Formats: sequence, structure tokens, C-alpha cells
Amino acid sequence: MTPENTPTVSPTQAAREDELVDRVVASFDGADDPRLRDVLQSLTRHLHAFVRDVRLTEDEWNTGIEFLTATGHITDDRRQEFILLSDVLGASMQTVTVNNEARGEATEATVFGPFFIEDSPEVAIGGDIAGGASGQPCWVEGTVRTADGKPLAGARIEVWEADDNGLYDVQYDEERVSARAHLFSDDDGRYAFWALTPTPYPIPHDGPVGSLLAAVGRSPMRASHLHFMVTAPGMRRLVTHIFVRGDDLLDSDSVFGVKDSLVMDFVEQAAGTATPDGRDLAGAVWARVEFDIVLADAE
Repeated sequence: MTPENTPTVSPTQAAREDELVDRVVASFDGADDPRLRDVLQSLTRHLHAFVRDVRLTEDEWNTGIEFLTATGHITDDRRQEFILLSDVLGASMQTVTVNNEARGEATEATVFGPFFIEDSPEVAIGGDIAGGASGQPCWVEGTVRTADGKPLAGARIEVWEADDNGLYDVQYDEERVSARAHLFSDDDGRYAFWALTPTPYPIPHDGPVGSLLAAVGRSPMRASHLHFMVTAPGMRRLVTHIFVRGDDLLDSDSVFGVKDSLVMDFVEQAAGTATPDGRDLAGAVWARVEFDIVLADAE
């Protein structure tokens, strides 16, 4: 609520509310873990401030509890509705921003998303991550280096994306692994692989989070992107995406993940254009993009 329409309360009422906040905050004083104590006390202050700021009604509080209960019920080992809720509230992106302070030219981080899985297949440099997923072939290449320009050999590069139906492999009923893999940079820090040209898609919106977005007139659509997670000894882990320049959704990404530095030129190649590795695409149109990755030193 804005200051001009925030309800005022009497000094007696304000004192009662202050006293309750103080008692709840003090209840955590005995926590053995000081970090746990600090987090819970800060959470308490902010939560009570929110309740008091909007003068939350009991019906509204119950509606919130029902919403969170429904969020828990729809969550399972293949769908994390709480991550989606964190994403659409911008909390995921803010946590990423807080924990990835700017360091020189280090590549910016963005949200992890709910669709990463462990143990993706390994491909060689120049390999194809599509695994049968449908979409336009796209050649992705670049280098991995330190902030001072040193090539990073052996960096592990995890990549994953949706197909042109807007679905990740884990969203299909059948067991499948497609449009995801990992590879390692070579001695010169170089990497390259075939993927799919990213296309826009909606986050899952058939649950509580989708209902929330609909209620406030927000779109569930994500801007077209390809996920990366890059790790190397002694370097800060990088979780990021690259986005397609010209995508109409860049300014309205539903999880606030777009950063200008991550918007890349995906250059479409005419049918019959020779591919970098001599791959025969049977006359298909394809695209290519270059993404150089700079890792920050680990703290």
C-alpha cells in the first residue's frame, strides 16, 4: 500500500502490535546457530511488517494458507511449484543477484529454473545435445576463460533447453533424455555443440502459480533461452542462460531472468549453408550463436 492510503491505528493498537513483534523476535534468541537466529528474526520482523502494512484480514490470511497448501500438493519429484512461485515473485532472481556480485567481466548469472536434472549424457565437442527433440538445429560455440583472459581447459558445461513444443524432456510422460547434455572445454578453453534454436514457452501454469498470474493479468511466458551451468576448479559456479535477440518477450520474461549482457545474436543460416563441422543437415535452415563465458574466481 502507498503511504497516503495506509490505514492509521491508535497509539494503543500500535503498542500492542509492537509488543507482539518483540515477543516473537525474542523467542528465537536461544537458537544455537546464530545465522538461523538472525534469519528467523529478520523474517519475523518483515512478515509482521507486511501484515501490519496491508492490515491483512483473517479471510485473506486463510486464502494465503490455502494457496500455499495447494502449492505443496501439486509439488512432486518432477514439478517444483514452490520454485515457480519464487521465480514469478522475483525472489529467485534477487537471490541469484545477491549471491553473484559483479566481478569485472564475469558472465552474469540468472535463475536456475526447475528443469535441471543430474547425470545428463556427455557429448564430445561438436556433439549434438538434441537427443531426438524437435526444433531448428543451432550451432553453439565459444570459449571459457578467467576474468584475466586465461583459457579454462576442462571446464564442465551443462546445457539444457525446451524443444520447439515448449517442453523439457522431464515434462513428457515417457522416460526420455533429450535437449540436455554436458561437455568439457578443450585445452584452449573452446567448446562447441549442436542444440536447438531456443523458442518461447510458458512456465507450467495449470496450478496455483498460474492462477496467481491470471488473477493479476501477467503472462506465464518465458523469453526464448538456452540454459548453461559452468564449473571449473577454483572458479565460482556459473548458472546462466543466453537469450535470443529480437524476442518480443525479452522485456516481460515471467521470471525476470533476462539481462542485457545475456542477449545474443542467433544468426539464421540459409538452407544449404555449409556447417562449421561439415554436418549434413539435408538442406535445412539452421542457426548459429557465439557465447564466450568468463568465470569469476571462487571466494
